[in-house]
Amino acid sequence: MKTLIYTILLCLATFTFAQKKPSEYFPNPKTKVLVVGSFHFDYPNLDAHKTEKNDQVDVLSPKTSQEVTELVNYIKKFKPTKIAIEAFPSWNANQKLNEYKEGKHTNKRDERYQIAMRTAKECNLNELYSIDAESVLDDLQERFGKTDSLYFKNLSADYDFLSGDVISKQYNSFFKSTEPKNFKSLLEMFKFMNSKEYHQYEYGAYLNGDFKLREHYGADMLALYWYNRNLRMFRNIQNIPHNSEDRIWWWLAMVMLPF
Repeated sequence: MKTLIYTILLCLATFTFAQKKPSEYFPNPKTKVLVVGSFHFDYPNLDAHKTEKNDQVDVLSPKTSQEVTELVNYIKKFKPTKIAIEAFPSWNANQKLNEYKEGKHTNKRDERYQIAMRTAKECNLNELYSIDAESVLDDLQERFGKTDSLYFKNLSADYDFLSGDVISKQYNSFFKSTEPKNFKSLLEMFKFMNSKEYHQYEYGAYLNGDFKLREHYGADMLALYWYNRNLRMFRNIQNIPHNSEDRIWWWLAMVMLPF
């Protein structure tokens, strides 16, 4: 009996140690990607959560400009070989990048100029990859909106991230606490808003409030709009020519709700 038990344990141990780790099934070299979420430096206030005037920072002011330099220098440590930005091809990013290298646009507050183009210039990169995308909901509304506008109108009704439930109210307080003025520097703020814990609570905000609208309408809106758009942007990143030696930096304006 002891011999049998020993044999069984030995077989189990052999099986356990012989089992590969999941990562061992995917041995191909991987391209390194750094994702950095940002607020909009020029405060267009087009998102559900607005930043009051007295909470805004001027990235062109002497103090904040120094903080931008500190942030750029920190990001440059990643040594990016390609930079992806939240912009549509029609924004003509590379034409603007060439103009930026000639000394133009340096007085524009948009984070794509202040961070992405500045980093590209200082890292001797000649191209920016515009990976923004419309969602499938935008496509469907454009294609069928005229003939089935009532369906889309009902689907999106009250989906405005302005719910009064407890979690949404807590999120509003959380969001207000992440204004730049509450941090010693932009670098400190960016480290905070790109932390794993921060992202967990950002994601969680999407699964409350408007997510519960009319049985499945809130869930459908989240999938068709926010998540779908982000997946399309990720697909655009996959289309960037790359190899295992590349270091892709994805700079996106995190609209203080989704990603």
